[in-house]
Amino acid sequence: MNEELFVSGRDIPNIDPYLNIWHWQIPIYLFLGGLAAGILFFAGFYTVRGRGRKMQATVKWAPIIAPIVLVLGLGALFWDLKHKLFFWQLYTTVRLDSPMSWGAWTLMIITPVSLIWVASYMKEIFPWWDWKFPIVNRMEAWIIKNRVGLAWVMMIYAIILGVYTGILLSAFNARPLWNTSILGPLFLVSGFSTGLATTILISKDPKERKTLSRIDLVFIIIELFLIVHLFMGFLAGSETAIEAANLFLGGSFTVSFWVFVVILGLIFPAALETLELWGYHVPKWLPPTMILFGGLMFRFIMVEAGQITRYLY
Repeated sequence: MNEELFVSGRDIPNIDPYLNIWHWQIPIYLFLGGLAAGILFFAGFYTVRGRGRKMQATVKWAPIIAPIVLVLGLGALFWDLKHKLFFWQLYTTVRLDSPMSWGAWTLMIITPVSLIWVASYMKEIFPWWDWKFPIVNRMEAWIIKNRVGLAWVMMIYAIILGVYTGILLSAFNARPLWNTSILGPLFLVSGFSTGLATTILISKDPKERKTLSRIDLVFIIIELFLIVHLFMGFLAGSETAIEAANLFLGGSFTVSFWVFVVILGLIFPAALETLELWGYHVPKWLPPTMILFGGLMFRFIMVEAGQITRYLY
């Protein structure tokens, strides 16, 4: 028998509450939600600006992915639920102080909106397409006529969805790493960047790819700024905030975060996109693939690390 001496009750193993109930389903859901938000926002943005014909992949082709990834994300979220038969109760009330309620209703709106958007382009994508029913054809004609209005709705809800993926975590006051207002904008910018990366992968138009790469560079710079600001805020905060920051500044998540997220997921693709804009040959799939990888790793690391942090009491 090993004898142990405890000088404080805090030294007893597992005496502090430890949250480890969110596994791979949640970061996958957050990643896919942000990616869909990015795709849908820029599809609506270029439609509103009247540049849909010049940005075919952005407006027409990439949005096909959005409802698919939204459904997959919801599937991952449903898989994570412990009481799956009661999910419908989220839609029996609206609570403005609940991020879960905001997210549930946002997804309830933006998912069919994304499907309607794709449906309005079906005859352009597939010339042989026929809806068969006259009423559906009349509805399609009305949607096409009012596509700019639909684009505005889609853009607004895409922003809400992108911010919500960060606010979902920041609403957990008991977890110092998550309890910061920076997470909402950070997840929004990261989601828009992954959406741009997906569209760049799909696009075959060099001019369109260059336009999107320029925008993506701006978002990467903003994302790096927000990450620096995030840690500056932690280090200027309480002991628990400093402890949360130290997980990434010499702690167990230092290598995974700074190598996979910051270097490989942000700095390297930004450098490659810059070289490409300057006329150097860069494999077109490499920068966006690295951005997607970095965005996915960012969510996995934030979800896992946040569950470790706690307040000292």
